[in-house]
Amino acid sequence: MTPRTPRTHWNDLPRPLRAAVEARTGPVVAVGTVPHGLNCATATSLTTARGSTFVKGAPLCDAEACAAQRWEAAVNPYVLGVGPRLRWRIAADGWELLGFEHVEGRHADLSPGSADLPLVAEILRTAQTVRAPRDAAVPRFADRWTRFLGHGELRLLHGETLLHTDTHPHNLMVTDDRAYLVDWATPALGPAWVDVAYTAVRLLEADCVPDDVRKWAARFDCWTSADPRAVAAFVSANCRQWETVVGLAAARPSNARFAALLTMV
Repeated sequence: MTPRTPRTHWNDLPRPLRAAVEARTGPVVAVGTVPHGLNCATATSLTTARGSTFVKGAPLCDAEACAAQRWEAAVNPYVLGVGPRLRWRIAADGWELLGFEHVEGRHADLSPGSADLPLVAEILRTAQTVRAPRDAAVPRFADRWTRFLGHGELRLLHGETLLHTDTHPHNLMVTDDRAYLVDWATPALGPAWVDVAYTAVRLLEADCVPDDVRKWAARFDCWTSADPRAVAAFVSANCRQWETVVGLAAARPSNARFAALLTMV
């Protein structure tokens, strides 16, 4: 996944900002730049005598990226055990940085027959138990699609589960015995099956055959009980949005994967 903005390396960050980080972590002895991700301008693994910290951030002038980071910080207390703990948040010298517990793992392999698929299913199942309090004011998933769906279709996408909504394999970290769902930058409240649907599309993208994806999704009660009309609205909204972004022809491969969900409910 290519970052949407050029990646700024640790040593290129303002010196006062790096000093503010080291006041929290201790002196940095090793640095590893993380190349993946769209919602941050810097992403780095920092090693100190106290251990490792994953640091991500964006310039304060990037309103979209900073808004995503604010949401990630806001929901972090509710997703502990699903994703890593946020240790600190720093705004200094024109930047905002978040420091997380470092997950010693690798990105999930979603290809056919992968041993990671049950681990991914388990973390998604755990994530479905997460509820954010009403005063957290997390956006409604249905509200994303007001340009593409009518009122009746939007109502089908209402729900109270705290959704991740971007279960790309780079956001699924796997260790020896479990998976983590990281980068909660686009949370929403909606039906529990939504993250299953997004992950199913990623499995198809990784060349899993539809029948195997159907069996994988059938592990989730929320999916097997999903209203087919709601899934159809979800598919329609995503396809229309993608066509708007990249055009009808370029959207066809992705839209075909979304449309395959209609055969799985």
